Amino acid sequence: MKPLVAEWVQKAEGDFATAQRELRARRAPNYDAACFHAQQCAEKYLKARLQEEAIAFSRTHNLPSLLDLLLPVEPLWESLRPHLRTH
Repeated sequence: MKPLVAEWVQKAEGDFATAQRELRARRAPNYDAACFHAQQCAEKYLKARLQEEAIAFSRTHNLPSLLDLLLPVEPLWESLRPHLRTH
């Protein structure tokens, strides 16, 4: 794994751990923080995959846009689109 890809993955896993911690909190779980970190986790994993393929991406938090960049190399990931939309 390329070093920059590993860095994106490490950051994504940190966000995932933080989201899980908030969801497991017995007293006053912060659901907003859990949602934020879940979004950040998904974003960083998408960026890691883009980095692995040397696909340039702009500075964005738009998950569907990042997915669009990945579809040429990961066409089956189109099935993720409904889960990436914000309401």
